[in-house]
Amino acid sequence: MKGVILAGGGGTRLYPLTRITNKHLLPIYDKPMIYYPIQTLVNAGITDILIVTGGNNAGDFLRLLGNGREFGLKHINYTYQERAGGIAEALGLAKHFVGGQKVVVVLGDNIIEGNILKSVHAFEKQERGAKVLLKEVPDPENYGVPILDGTRIVTIEEKPAKPATNLAVLGIYMYDAQVFEIIQTLKPSGRGELEITDVNNAFIEQGNMTCDVLEGWWADAGASIDAYLGANNMVAQHAANKI
Repeated sequence: MKGVILAGGGGTRLYPLTRITNKHLLPIYDKPMIYYPIQTLVNAGITDILIVTGGNNAGDFLRLLGNGREFGLKHINYTYQERAGGIAEALGLAKHFVGGQKVVVVLGDNIIEGNILKSVHAFEKQERGAKVLLKEVPDPENYGVPILDGTRIVTIEEKPAKPATNLAVLGIYMYDAQVFEIIQTLKPSGRGELEITDVNNAFIEQGNMTCDVLEGWWADAGASIDAYLGANNMVAQHAANKI
């Protein structure tokens, strides 16, 4: 199974920290932010990884990460997103890398405490379709919110004013190769971007979407300055508890 980390975008929500660097190169406690999604994939047994980045600092990823020896990797693949056109557009750049295989996609600013290995193994056995990870959050109105019928997702509402639940769809997605066909059918949203929620809803309409609830804490470190601070504090506390 392939792994893709989406680390492009303008990082405007973290200004002025991101005026001179990509947000995924900012520190989270004692490591650059990009280290965490890489480790998430490696911990799940995924070692064939592509990083999608963009902006003026794309070369810094290569200087920082090289071929991934620090993570026990022999090679890391890189590709460049010329403009910030949304998560789905960025994922579309990975089509030739993924080929006909399944893929685990992690947003570069998502940091988790636990391990997604169990979910990855379950998706490997899933005949077709997609899987998303869910987590209860205090501010679901800022995320995609699943409407559930038991354990089945009926639809995902993007940033609803009145969320039906406190669960949010996290920035960790698993897809079969059909995802690239779906991306090609998307039309830009009001933000002028190709939305990943539209991709997920397409799989739901086909009846090919499953979901798991992530164990342990989770942080969307790029959501705001406060979220960035909170992610640093959570990682620091977790590290202190290990001592």
